[in-house]
Amino acid sequence: MSDRAISAANWVRRAVSLALPPRCPGCGVSVGDDHQFCAACWQGLRFLGPPWCAGCNLPFAYDRGAARCASCLAEPPGHAGVRAAVAYGDVARRLALRLKYAGKTSGAETMARLIQRVVPAGIATLVPVPLNRWRLWSRGYNQATLIATALGARTAIPVERDALVRHRRTPVLRGLSGSQRSRAVRGAFQVTDRALIAGRTIGLVDDIYTSGATAAACTRTLLAAGAASVTILCWARVLPETGGD
Repeated sequence: MSDRAISAANWVRRAVSLALPPRCPGCGVSVGDDHQFCAACWQGLRFLGPPWCAGCNLPFAYDRGAARCASCLAEPPGHAGVRAAVAYGDVARRLALRLKYAGKTSGAETMARLIQRVVPAGIATLVPVPLNRWRLWSRGYNQATLIATALGARTAIPVERDALVRHRRTPVLRGLSGSQRSRAVRGAFQVTDRALIAGRTIGLVDDIYTSGATAAACTRTLLAAGAASVTILCWARVLPETGGD
């Protein structure tokens, strides 16, 4: 690119910045930089990290070493953990809804920036949780694919966007119990090419981890196709004390 072209591109970016100042991803007020939260929204986010359950990464109130939570002791998960950037709450929910339903696709980059800090070493491939083709057609994009693409760009981890598909329609899971969610997604996913999955440590990318039914169904499908392990990478996790829909 010539110096003149670079200068013109910089001028356009400055003009756009002046015309459309950066907005807080959570509430939309003006902020100093892209993907920056205002002070109120930043304080409304609960960032997740150790100490946590050695099995599913459920946060612990204090360091318990390699201990596992009661759920993991009763029924060890098939996945290798749930690495969520933040706990589900008002701000996290607003950002997810703006991405999913309001077309605010820049939210995927915002999420990826914060998910990046909890990605464990050794993830070889990112796979987004797929949408049914009819829902993809009506929405125009899969929010999990947007997040995975942004996360892949930041981490240099390859993204296999079409390795996992949802080959049948599933009902909206909001409002269903855990067992109802599990039944709704059972057998709904399939791997398109085992060569993309076999032997790889997979990061399964989604926006919200609620009951875990969808993640569990995807994990079973990926492991059956030969994946070495599956770690859930998501924006927000519903915790027992936060509830969720």
